[in-house]
Amino acid sequence: MSHLTHPEDKTALLSRIRRLKGQIEAIERAVEADRDCGGILHLVASVRGAVSGLTAELIESHLTHHIREVDDPEARKRGAEELSKALRIYLK
Repeated sequence: MSHLTHPEDKTALLSRIRRLKGQIEAIERAVEADRDCGGILHLVASVRGAVSGLTAELIESHLTHHIREVDDPEARKRGAEELSKALRIYLK
C-alpha cells in the first residue's frame, strides 16, 4: 500500500525524481560531447548522492507510515519485512 497519499509529498518526490532524471541526461550529454573523464565522474558522483538522498527519504517515509505509526501488529510486521527485503536488495 502506498503511503504517498498527501499530494504535496508526491509532488516533492516527483520533483526530486525529475531532477535526478536531468542529472542522468547531463551525463549522457557529457559522454556524447566527449567531455573529460573528471567532469563526467563529478556528474556521476552527483547522481549517486541524489539517489542516496532519495533512498533515505523513501526509507524514512516507509518507516513512518508502515512501521512507527501502525497500530496493527500484522501490518507493522509486513512493513518491516518489506523494508528488510528492500534493504537486502539495495545493499547487494
